[in-house]
Amino acid sequence: MPWRAGTTHLFLALSLFIGGCATAPQLYRDNRPAPTLRMDAQDHGVVLRHGGGPDSCDALGARDVWVFDTADRFVMHYDGAGPKGWLCVRAHSYDLLRWTVDGPVLSFGNEGDDDARSASYGVTAFDGTMWHMFYLGARNTSPAPDLVPDFPYVTMKARANSPFGPWSKQPDVVPFRPKPGTYYSETASPGHIIFHKGEYLQFFSASTGDSTVKRTLGLARTRHLDSVWTPDPEPILPLEEQIENASLYFEETNGLWFLFTNHIGWLADHDEFTDAIWVYWSDDLTRWNPEHKAVVLDGSNCSWSRKVIGLPSVIRFGSRLALFYDGLAGESTGHMDRDIGLAWLKLPLRVPGDPARVTP
Repeated sequence: MPWRAGTTHLFLALSLFIGGCATAPQLYRDNRPAPTLRMDAQDHGVVLRHGGGPDSCDALGARDVWVFDTADRFVMHYDGAGPKGWLCVRAHSYDLLRWTVDGPVLSFGNEGDDDARSASYGVTAFDGTMWHMFYLGARNTSPAPDLVPDFPYVTMKARANSPFGPWSKQPDVVPFRPKPGTYYSETASPGHIIFHKGEYLQFFSASTGDSTVKRTLGLARTRHLDSVWTPDPEPILPLEEQIENASLYFEETNGLWFLFTNHIGWLADHDEFTDAIWVYWSDDLTRWNPEHKAVVLDGSNCSWSRKVIGLPSVIRFGSRLALFYDGLAGESTGHMDRDIGLAWLKLPLRVPGDPARVTP
């Protein structure tokens, strides 16, 4: 979602192996951390341009994508920026390259509701019987015509019998909310859900709202998707990482989890903006090392968006991992007029710098 402004030696030595390379870390205005490794994706380019959805649902932009598989096709949820604000829009495809936009699957809430100004970024989970959607709600936006959702971001719930809906909102189900004095005091918005060891884990976006906004990922837990979730007391990665949104992939050949996330950069000649997709790796879903990360996609290897690289969603397709993201052609770093791109990673995924390494 849009954001509001505000053993190391050994590991680096491994970067000299083919399959990954060490780079000089990006220098940010406030010296926020940056990877020294790369896991470069091969960019395909734009696969869904904004402006083609029904009833002008994405006339002002398409971004913040979530892609999942169904029995006979792929489904994409993305934030369509329309004349009344941002809503979760659905598209479908049979090959991940050609997409048909179906239109919004959620509506704005009533005045005073947590989703009165935006009902967007719809992450899905299937429990074997019912489809569940966790979506971002916002009461505040920037002025028209952009109507960019603003803090606080909250996680809301809907459900359906089919991945194609219709989706019924569940206002009585409150998964979790921002909590003052915590790492999720301003943002507690949805993320990838995985069933693991008898419970569901949700990798949610978290941020603080102090003078300088800091962002990270938290882990919330529940045993039932229609009940309350309990966020862990500490984030999975430090707030200084300045990351948001999560999409995970498990590599069976080496037993590693790879967590893809978008980074917020702050360069000398720009305000903060989504500047790259990073990946972290771990053999334990609940423990992540901030040193174990690499750049996957940024302006140096994206073929069309030189500055903006936004929110990732990954899904396996044959012998490759598809990486969806949003971008903006040209030099602008703004929120609007974004399109959705696709890049590829060869499988199996390996730790950058060491194709044979099987543990982080």
